Amino acid sequence: MKFPELLLEAINRSEIPLRFEPGADESVAAPVTELIRAWLLAHAPPASRGGSDHGGSDPGRRALIDELLQELDGARDVQA
Repeated sequence: MKFPELLLEAINRSEIPLRFEPGADESVAAPVTELIRAWLLAHAPPASRGGSDHGGSDPGRRALIDELLQELDGARDVQA
């Protein structure tokens, strides 16, 4: 299942009375998604410069954050 679908499903199950306003679910989901994106990017290692590793880069962490961002965008399924 894709993260955007999971988020909208959670919003729909909530007690928030949004079901009567078209697009309200997406309006609630957008800032949550942007908050998660900012949080993930804040934990990303600095990008390497000039094609070489300058001590602060962590390719495994970067790869994980890239995968999580793809899930966040709905480009790949959330891993079970």
